[in-house]
Formats: sequence, structure tokens, C-alpha cells
Amino acid sequence: MQVTEEDGGRLNAFAKEPRMQVMEAGEGGAASSRLLLIGGALLVLLLVAVAVGIS
Repeated sequence: MQVTEEDGGRLNAFAKEPRMQVMEAGEGGAASSRLLLIGGALLVLLLVAVAVGIS
């Protein structure tokens, strides 16, 4: 953790940020987006089934 001292003698602590990772254009795009789309569709169908079951 990084600590700095301000004018009045107060200490101010900052969290250490993680290193940034640069992703290439083709990394992890198609498979993860397809999985996210399928999961979202299943969630919508589940919510519709719950709404129908309640009414």
C-alpha cells in the first residue's frame, strides 16, 4: 500500500493497483461471448417461466 503525507501531516493511503494486461484483437472473443449469450438466454427463459408460474 502506498502512503503519502499531506501538508497538514495527515497520511493518505492508496491501494496498489494491479498491472494492466493488453489483450490482442482475437483473444477470448468468440467462445466467451457465445457462452455469455447462451447464459443470458437461459436466464430470460427462466424468468419468463417464473413469471408464468406466479400468475
